[in-house]
Amino acid sequence: MSEVAVASISELAARAGAEAADAGGNAVDAAVAAALTSAVTAPGMCSLGGGGYATVWPAAGAAETIDGGHEMPGRGLSQGEFGGGRIDVHLEYGGGVNLTVGPGSVATPGALAACALASRRHGKLPWRTLVEPARRHAASGFPMPRAAYNYLRYAHEAVFGWNPDSYAALHDEQRRLVEPDTLIHVPHLADTLQSIGDEGPDFLYGGELGRLASEYVRDGGGILTREDLAAYRPVIRSALQFELDAWKVATNPPPAVGGASLAAMTLLMRGWPRDGWTPEALQRLIDAQRAVLDYRKDRLEGSDDLPQEVERLLAAAGQGDMRLLNAQSTVHTSAVDSEGLACAITLSDGYGSGVMPPGTGLWMNNALGEKELNPRGFHGWPPGRRIPSNMAPTVARDDQGGVLAIGSPGADRITTAILQTLIHFLHSELPLAEAVAQPRLHVERLHGLWQVAYEAGLAVEELDVVRRRFEARSMFFGGVAAAFWTPEAGFQVAADDRRDGGTAVAGSP
Repeated sequence: MSEVAVASISELAARAGAEAADAGGNAVDAAVAAALTSAVTAPGMCSLGGGGYATVWPAAGAAETIDGGHEMPGRGLSQGEFGGGRIDVHLEYGGGVNLTVGPGSVATPGALAACALASRRHGKLPWRTLVEPARRHAASGFPMPRAAYNYLRYAHEAVFGWNPDSYAALHDEQRRLVEPDTLIHVPHLADTLQSIGDEGPDFLYGGELGRLASEYVRDGGGILTREDLAAYRPVIRSALQFELDAWKVATNPPPAVGGASLAAMTLLMRGWPRDGWTPEALQRLIDAQRAVLDYRKDRLEGSDDLPQEVERLLAAAGQGDMRLLNAQSTVHTSAVDSEGLACAITLSDGYGSGVMPPGTGLWMNNALGEKELNPRGFHGWPPGRRIPSNMAPTVARDDQGGVLAIGSPGADRITTAILQTLIHFLHSELPLAEAVAQPRLHVERLHGLWQVAYEAGLAVEELDVVRRRFEARSMFFGGVAAAFWTPEAGFQVAADDRRDGGTAVAGSP
């Protein structure tokens, strides 16, 4: 039995991971239990009707990413059945975002399939044991997280208000959004989780849950069919690897684009900062983000030859010449154990579709309605195509046996949040909690113009850039969860207080 450190989006999720460790589980068991609980207890931020990825690196073995990303549905449908079931909305969240929700925005989900495969390949505990904490919280009720509330106050009407079951789960008898820390009881969710624990992911992909979900989506004009669910398979991929100082870093490979973006930004920041975060170093960070985000938008999103484009991106970034490059809702869990096993799991249902099939208590994703991930337009991908993703669960190792698992939610801020934390921890050698707490910046494009969003404490005012300042640390800049272990010093674990982060160390030495 090994000790395990776990960091996730909440104390509830972290305790679920600790419970798995105390039952004899390893880092993967802890990460899966915490991830399942986080997806259930963070309404609006994620759900088990979404997609996800798990990057796992055994102490003796190769790093791999289990791809449970969203997939384009529509198998067995005629072309005339595409394009419907959409509700176009605008949210003021994060400076403003346009997206599509409703039944037509629902892609084939892969989160459950990815978690189950990670458990089978690398875990020790029975699947039912890993699902049980999530089921228990669904049965007894769980508090509205503050981070979820901060998103839902923008989205509760536009995204979740059109569906009666969805609306009822988030509002009180006076039709007000449930306040932070107030207990939420989602009807039917505990029963759904009981069946998921008993039957495994087949309850969704080939069973009654899948039937209810696909029929409801199809009745609303969407394109998720039972054939799509039956055909879905998580894919085991070799992790995308790069180096930062003495560390080997493994992250999410194509067809996701988040890992490639993280790798390229990190390579461009190799050796920086040299003397702290001077204006010169901040300018380098801004330039690296903008260069990679430009390349991503122009060359990666929508590409039919993504692996080759990623190869070109990393080759250019490896040379350090940025001229060569210029041509919502998510949850994350990280866990490491004293055997040197590391696991990082990121799950997402986008901004949420508002779809809750009657009798299930399960929210579905809006992966087809995120415009940045669907550059070919609404329902523009062929059925069976994995949809691009920002998610980048990441693991790093050094030659002395140190191992780090790290990741973040935050849409396109995922990569920049992880980037800056890696630099602070691996390059500048700050303690992990300090590395996570440091102020961040993110280069963003609003209304066709680039600008720098940043937190107080960075000398961005000294630079000649368009900028917007956040006076306090904000969940806009992600919610990093990281766990580190080294044979000499043991564990460090940190969860971002920009969101409702939680940590735990459990198991026996």
